[in-house]
Amino acid sequence: MDLNSVTKKYDNGEITVVWKPGVCIHSKKCWTGLPKVFNPQVKPWVNISGADTEAIIAQVDKCPSGALSYFRNEQVREEIPATPASAKIEVTKNGPLLIHGDIIVQHKDGNESIHSKVTAFCRCGQSGNKPFCDGTHRKCGFKDE
Repeated sequence: MDLNSVTKKYDNGEITVVWKPGVCIHSKKCWTGLPKVFNPQVKPWVNISGADTEAIIAQVDKCPSGALSYFRNEQVREEIPATPASAKIEVTKNGPLLIHGDIIVQHKDGNESIHSKVTAFCRCGQSGNKPFCDGTHRKCGFKDE
C-alpha cells in the first residue's frame, strides 16, 4: 500500500480531522499533547470525541509535517490553486526540510500531488517514503554537517 495515497478522516460533527500517514514524520506532538484524542496504542488511533473541538484544533495546528489537518464542517473547502502563491523553506536541525505553503510535487513517475500547510522532505536519504520524511533520520543518526 502506498502511504502517500492514504487519507483518513475523523468527524465530530463540527470539524473533520484529516490524517495523511505518508506525510507523518512521527514527531509525537499530537499524542504527547492531547493523548485522549491521539493514541497510537489503540485502533483507530484518533478518538475525535476525546476532547472539545477547540482543543483538537489547537493540537492539530501544532503538527510540524502537516500530516494532521482539519476543516470546519460548515465551511466549503477551497481548492488549492494550481500554482502555489508562495512557500517558505525551513531547514530543521538534524531533520527534514519543511516547506510551508501550498506546493505541487512532481514525482519521478510524472504524477503530481498537491500539499498544503507544511510538507516535510527527507534530507538524510534513508526515508522509506521518499521524497518525504518518515522520521528515519532519528534512527540512522543523521546530523547536519
